[in-house]
Amino acid sequence: MSDQSTPEAPNAETAEREGISRRRLLGTAGATGLVLGAAGGATGYAAAPSTAAAPLTSLGSGRAMFHGKHQPGITDPMQASGHLVAFDLAAGAGRKEAAALLRRWSDTARRLMSGEPAGTRDTDVARDSGPSSLTVTFGFGYSFFGRTGLEGQRPVALDPLPDFSSDHLDKNRSNGDLWVQIGADDSLVAFHALRAIQRDAGAAARVRWQMNGFNRSPGATARPMTARNLMGQVDGTRNPKPSEADFDRRIFVPEQPGRNDRAWMANGSYAVVRRIRMLLDDWEKLSLKGQEDVIGRRKSDGAPLSGGGETTEMDLEKTDEAGNLVVPINAHARITRPDQNGGAAMVRRPFSYHDGFDADGVPDAGLLFICWQADPLRGFVPVQRKLDRGDALSQFIRHEASGLFAVPGGAAEGEYVGQRLLEA
Repeated sequence: MSDQSTPEAPNAETAEREGISRRRLLGTAGATGLVLGAAGGATGYAAAPSTAAAPLTSLGSGRAMFHGKHQPGITDPMQASGHLVAFDLAAGAGRKEAAALLRRWSDTARRLMSGEPAGTRDTDVARDSGPSSLTVTFGFGYSFFGRTGLEGQRPVALDPLPDFSSDHLDKNRSNGDLWVQIGADDSLVAFHALRAIQRDAGAAARVRWQMNGFNRSPGATARPMTARNLMGQVDGTRNPKPSEADFDRRIFVPEQPGRNDRAWMANGSYAVVRRIRMLLDDWEKLSLKGQEDVIGRRKSDGAPLSGGGETTEMDLEKTDEAGNLVVPINAHARITRPDQNGGAAMVRRPFSYHDGFDADGVPDAGLLFICWQADPLRGFVPVQRKLDRGDALSQFIRHEASGLFAVPGGAAEGEYVGQRLLEA
């Protein structure tokens, strides 16, 4: 729901998929709040039109690589099914146990992403499936470093996020020592990976919280196009794209030759995770024009209210015959633009969720927001602060859980994720 989008939608071929104190700034970020724009893009990917039915094996044949410069699940096309799960290390478990756990997890992820069984105790849930573009991504929370005696290696960028004025956070569903993101184009493949990761944790760690999400399935539309969220809005039009010259600088932690401190985070990224509930009953009472004014884009095709198509540059100064701004001053898409936030940018790669209805029949549904950036203080935080000052969307959403995780760079052949930290 932001005016930044997830990575550029692939064509039919690629659809197959092969100075100021930081703590001071965070402290003064203060009363800031609802992000669906810092918290909300979702770009879907679909196969191009075809005169023949796609073969049954096409969906399962997509494969992402486990080993590489960056971990999978950051720039890979979004998948149809996802799970987010956080773990806390068990009492008495420390650095040694954490290293053994990450070694197990990495081996399991590598096997499953290749379409192989998880190991000798595989449950056979995905026995008949291909890799289905499965990705498994691992991150470390603030508390992980104290539990493992690695406080000296904890990055300043992992300092806790400031409190935002509209937060309604459930601490039991926030943060955690370890975080795992799972995504796949088949729900059974995604669940299979979730179960394997949970079983691998053994006595070393216990589940703190777990959330399930979904997106549009590849091939669900006649042509590649941006997905819609549960508010029915085209969601994700201006995300930074890997083809942009400054993409790596804004999204990934750079390598810094000659510096040994925090070298384990080189080529990694920081993930902000927010569970954002959409107040759908209130949203659906708005007229079509009311909804479009809140977002600043046409609901039909995602084009800016100032005219053109979805990717047309928004004219922030255009007025109607009465002299009113065509894109309202508090429209979500206006507020979240990078040029309105000092260039702040992030790759947003969320999942929608629906967890039934509460006692009053109100849907518990919304967005499992995940955004990636080289530095949360220059990515998520400034946009969130700006939104909290007057985003029209804020009255229709509620942030109910939050987490910030350091996601190290990818594991080389023969390595496990986090090895450069845990065996330094």
